[in-house]
Amino acid sequence: MDQQLQQEGYFGEFGGSFVPPELQEVLSYLSEQFYKFRDDPDFKEELRYYLREYVGRENPLTYAERLTKAWGGPKIYLKREDLNHTGAHKINNAIGQILLAKRMGAKRIIAETGAGQHGVATATACAMFNMECVIYMGAEDTRRQALNVFRMELLGATVVPVHKGQGRLKDAVDEALNDLVCNYKTTFYLLGSAVGPHPFPTMVKHFQAIISEESKQQILEKEGRLPDAVVACTGGGSNAIGAFAHYIDEPNVRLIGVEPDQAPSLTQGVPSIIHGFKCLVLLDEEGQPKKTYSIAAGLDYPGIGPEHSHLKVTGRGEYATVTNEEVLEAFQELSRTEGIIPALESAHAIAYAKKLAPTMSQDQIIIVNLSGRGDKDVEQVYQMLK
Repeated sequence: MDQQLQQEGYFGEFGGSFVPPELQEVLSYLSEQFYKFRDDPDFKEELRYYLREYVGRENPLTYAERLTKAWGGPKIYLKREDLNHTGAHKINNAIGQILLAKRMGAKRIIAETGAGQHGVATATACAMFNMECVIYMGAEDTRRQALNVFRMELLGATVVPVHKGQGRLKDAVDEALNDLVCNYKTTFYLLGSAVGPHPFPTMVKHFQAIISEESKQQILEKEGRLPDAVVACTGGGSNAIGAFAHYIDEPNVRLIGVEPDQAPSLTQGVPSIIHGFKCLVLLDEEGQPKKTYSIAAGLDYPGIGPEHSHLKVTGRGEYATVTNEEVLEAFQELSRTEGIIPALESAHAIAYAKKLAPTMSQDQIIIVNLSGRGDKDVEQVYQMLK
């Protein structure tokens, strides 16, 4: 990929920055600061310190022996982002961005959240660095994820329910961007997904790439070779792009993203602009972003990160859907078989890995990125199963 284009935030035809001039000024400054500090030795050392001492990295690459046996196919390994502090991959990016915000002199942090995991991670980082924290969350998601709302408030954040639209993740992003336009002189937008105008997708990928950096080293130590496939759920795309990053240039490793069949941005989306960037978007008859639904609040988004869009159209990435029923079954199966309760988002990846396994041989390897743990979803699943 042309390095200059990527620096300007393009992945093939996708990405870019389609925002008002005043916001473009802010984003250009953010981009300049990100590239300045990204490779700065002091910044890298401080980031490594907090990832190790606070987040608890590196986390394990766990061989799922009983699941492997039950499915009768390739070896299944789980990359354990569920073991991070706050219970998901989101903290990797939150720590990276808040260290950047600190260097830029920001005092107020805003964020959007769907499932609440990014909100919790952001509130956690703000508590640790003593910064004001405002989290925008769709009103429907605040109801579905009431426990995470309480966790954010407990950590000192102000949670703002967004009643516009469907009251879901897209609407929370809308409000956060509006806030940034109004308050850009004092505010840092800590965006959690690999979406949005440049430099957000590039920044989020940079901080989440630790997932595949570790898993690549770990699988080489355990098996002496790379996996045949890496599977991750895709909503905005942050855990998946992190899980894929260090394998993108390994053509023999299949990269498989899994999305809800009711929010199939990658399998059915068309190129369009949403939230200031170009990606594959689900559009209705009037050309507006379609209403989407997923039992996993974190996957309920009508677009997708620009790099995933690029991986899809070039054929480097494969993308598939699973049904709610398959997800609920996977949620229960991993719990019973391995003693690991996954987030509903992560259960999408488990559900597809189960379908993939019979097509592969026993000497092959699948890494499933277990993006988060399921504490936040247990009550919701209980109600659905009841």
